Amino acid sequence: MEQKEMSEKEKRVRSLTRIYYSNPKVRDAILKFALDREVVPRYFEGFGKRPDMLQYPSDIEGLVRKGATSFHASEELWSDPLQLSSDSTLRDLENLRKGWDLLIDIDSPFLDCSRIAAKLIVKALENHGVKSYGMKFSGSKGFHIIVSRGAFPKEFNGEETRKMFPVWPRAICGYLNSVIKPEYNREVSTMGINFEALETRTKLKREDVEEAICPDCGGAGKKGKITRFVCDTCGTSIERKDVKLTKRRLKCLNTGCAGILEVADERDFFVCEHCGKTSWDKLEGFGERGSIVRSGGAENVGEFEQGISGEKIANMDLVLVASRHLFRMPYSLHEKTALASVVLKKEEIENFSPKDADPFKVEIREFMPAPEPREAKYLLAQALEWYKVKETRDKEAEEKRFGQYKGKTFEDVELKGVTEDMFPAPIKKLLKGLSDGRKRGLFVLLTFLRSAGFSPDETNKRVREWNEKNEPPLKEGYVRSQIEWHLRQNKKILPPNYSNDAFYKDLGLLDKKPETRNPLVDVSRAVRKKMRSESF
Repeated sequence: MEQKEMSEKEKRVRSLTRIYYSNPKVRDAILKFALDREVVPRYFEGFGKRPDMLQYPSDIEGLVRKGATSFHASEELWSDPLQLSSDSTLRDLENLRKGWDLLIDIDSPFLDCSRIAAKLIVKALENHGVKSYGMKFSGSKGFHIIVSRGAFPKEFNGEETRKMFPVWPRAICGYLNSVIKPEYNREVSTMGINFEALETRTKLKREDVEEAICPDCGGAGKKGKITRFVCDTCGTSIERKDVKLTKRRLKCLNTGCAGILEVADERDFFVCEHCGKTSWDKLEGFGERGSIVRSGGAENVGEFEQGISGEKIANMDLVLVASRHLFRMPYSLHEKTALASVVLKKEEIENFSPKDADPFKVEIREFMPAPEPREAKYLLAQALEWYKVKETRDKEAEEKRFGQYKGKTFEDVELKGVTEDMFPAPIKKLLKGLSDGRKRGLFVLLTFLRSAGFSPDETNKRVREWNEKNEPPLKEGYVRSQIEWHLRQNKKILPPNYSNDAFYKDLGLLDKKPETRNPLVDVSRAVRKKMRSESF
């Protein structure tokens, strides 16, 4: 087989790695952090075999000679990392897990936004009594902040902390995200955003990144329109929300008046899709037939803070993915930037520049300082309370949203006669295979095929064909267990909506903004179109 010629960049980085990792202080820092962790090297071609670990300085030297450019470690600490497997059950992982460190991954395509988020996270941690934390540059455009497992109580609310991964870390990260969100949005809004450049780079227009934050739960408010009509004869004024204007003229609602209602003006209002908080009826609501009703200040009314959504611009990601999630180790190089993942002090964030991560100018520091016992107990308690309230609100919002479908079965909406030419573009692109995000891709494909009416045999066949196209394919044991689990479910699990970036945008499946919410809607339209054409 013909050897692929290395690019000049690859040659330069490979040469750099051999020199950089020959520094004994760098090797010692990496090796110290590797204790009890799963550690996986990364090459230009992709990640190395899993599971793996580092035990001796010679392990690092040997992997670098083989072409390793960087090293990635788990947040979880294991009794024996080499016993891990893609076929490990949750119970297996639980038995092997000694504990976990809280890793906050601030991942943004804009370093300035990551810098703002890092400062606010540090401030939030300290406000919750956490003083012992580590921070480092990711090597590209983000930062990693870590809190040692020793800062958390071994048990809380009757649960062993070591067993509560990834649920508790996700709760803490989500909580911290909600704490900093208003100030983060305000600071990003004052950065002097060039919206033309933003649209060119991200395809996002100004209206796409504007957001109104709920004063109760911090969720995003859905924007609507209030239209005020005035009678051209008697002057009666009424207001309606989200009215669709047509050429049809509305008659005055005032008894005995033959006048016509004309549009006087429009204004925005917001409703939180999570908790139902609203801004539109602060002074007035709507009674029967759209007439004004003075509410006198209803309890469910509040001011929504409007501004630019820093999250939508920066795609700030604080939520861990899953068990065995890996992150770049302190002082590891980044293969794309050739910068070192250097450890920072909090006062260095403000003026940090990538040039400060020059691999030949690194100053070795301790990444994870020893904490005071139970230092993060208050943070954990607040996060779990927030998460409990959020779950309740999310459940109520879901019941409200889908209450109209209560009592319906899957047979009511079952799709039949679906062929591959009816698949929407993102699913067709998914079927070509993935190199990153293969497990998320498998979830999308399985839920789509089941919901689209494909038989178990056909579903199994198509998933296997798809996996052969992946680089590299998912392991047989994992694919088999996922297929069997989905086929055992009595109710069909619908595929994620297109708005769920983790399943579509992040996997590179969207070439343009979808016209519908979900791939099943596209299929339903295609099926109805075919039925109409066959009826003629």
